[in-house]
Amino acid sequence: MKRLFFITLALCILAVSCEEKPEPEPESSPAPVLVSTNPGDGVSQVEGSSLSVVFTFDQNIKCTLSKQAGISIDGGAKVDKVNTYNTDLTVAVSGLAAGSSYVITIPEGTVDGFKTNQKGSAAISFRFSTKEAEPEPSGRMEPGTDAFGWENAAAAARNMGAGWNLGNTLDSNSGDVDNMWIEAFSDRSTPKYETAWGQPVTTRALIHMFKEAGFNAIRVPVTWYPHIGTVTVTVSDNRGHWDMSTWTGYDVDPAWMARVKEVVDYVIDEGMYCILNVHHDTGDATTGWLKADKAVYAAVKERYCALWKQIATEFEPYGQKLLFESFNEMLDSKGTWNYSTDEAHETINMYNADFVATVRATGGNNGHRNLILNTYGASCQKEALEAFRLPADTAEDHLLAEVHSYAPYDFAFDMTGNPYVKQRTVFDSYCETEVRRNVENMDKYLVSKGIPCVLGEYGCTAIQSATEIAKQAACYVSAAAKSDIPCFYWMALSDGEDRSVPKWTAPTLRDAILKAYKENKND
Repeated sequence: MKRLFFITLALCILAVSCEEKPEPEPESSPAPVLVSTNPGDGVSQVEGSSLSVVFTFDQNIKCTLSKQAGISIDGGAKVDKVNTYNTDLTVAVSGLAAGSSYVITIPEGTVDGFKTNQKGSAAISFRFSTKEAEPEPSGRMEPGTDAFGWENAAAAARNMGAGWNLGNTLDSNSGDVDNMWIEAFSDRSTPKYETAWGQPVTTRALIHMFKEAGFNAIRVPVTWYPHIGTVTVTVSDNRGHWDMSTWTGYDVDPAWMARVKEVVDYVIDEGMYCILNVHHDTGDATTGWLKADKAVYAAVKERYCALWKQIATEFEPYGQKLLFESFNEMLDSKGTWNYSTDEAHETINMYNADFVATVRATGGNNGHRNLILNTYGASCQKEALEAFRLPADTAEDHLLAEVHSYAPYDFAFDMTGNPYVKQRTVFDSYCETEVRRNVENMDKYLVSKGIPCVLGEYGCTAIQSATEIAKQAACYVSAAAKSDIPCFYWMALSDGEDRSVPKWTAPTLRDAILKAYKENKND
């Protein structure tokens, strides 16, 4: 019996020892931890109808589309877009109302890391509130007429209606001091300049087509520098070169002035408003001689004033539907688009003051003509608008501001070749929010303060579907019309050889602009 007991015990021990041992459970990696938010949780006084919040974690993160869909905001607002990049999760929301509180909720497990066997993030609640609505400003200029029976600036802005830019025509130029190809290899005649950028010579029939369709204003961009004084170009290496220090004289070529006048007459004779400007004499090209730089300003002021004296004198007899625009998109000496300094803003205001004083000094109708002044780079961003100042003027209520807007930039411009930006092909709610925010800026910083505003350029130069381009244009026009901001589409409506027929290149776009204006304009 004793022996049998030990045998049984041995067999039991052996059986136990032969059983597979369970694998230990792998340790789980800690979940991504929220480190900070920008703006901070609980932020108040948020302005505008949209907000982007950046949630920064302690490690690189990811968030699947299905989990992004779980991110929400209360109060009737909506989540427009969710992006992840390195350690950041960005949540863009819109539809915010003034004087309201909101909570963005990110459910537990929404944000993942890249480690194995890793838990998802803890639940996150981000709270913020918006600024109370400000009372309707009382500084808006009311449409009216002056003692001469001329429209004031507000009336002109309301009555201009839908507008178009006759672009790449009288504004065409060589654009590079080391490649002055028009001057070097042509007879410099007016048609050679007018057609240099691929557009045909402008006809009266083209302008009539716009009037018949329902447009009521044409902006005529003009580049003047090749036609001022003596521009001496030397040829080497099969290129024309211009040393701008050799530029002499201030007189505008009479043949060029005559052609500009002829095109302006096409517009005025149709009973339309016409904006005449100084165009690619500004900008980031090396031929741009007008810079938002005090040293440059001191050097070119005399020529700038002499130019406007000649233009104003030539067109003095014209009535109230002809407006002058001081300059186009003036930049600093570095050609900076997305940033501007106090000096640059001050210099912009100095040029505008010279423009107004010079035009007014020519007398006659120019003593009360409506004049348009651009911001730095024609920007509609807050910084440029806040720095913009109307100069002293001998005429009351006859000055307007101008800005340009191509938004969103990754929809409006071709992003091919840019590895950091994905091309937008659909004009969605995110795009609409950005466009409306830009128009809100125009109203808040200009129109509501008694400065009527013109949207001198807007549009889309990227290759997009006709339907999506029309959505963008309609969004601009419908938003701007409510603030009496006339919008001038940049080209596209009739382009290239279509202008010679003439016929519409983009009829869907045309219809969208006119419909949006008609349905939203103030009577």
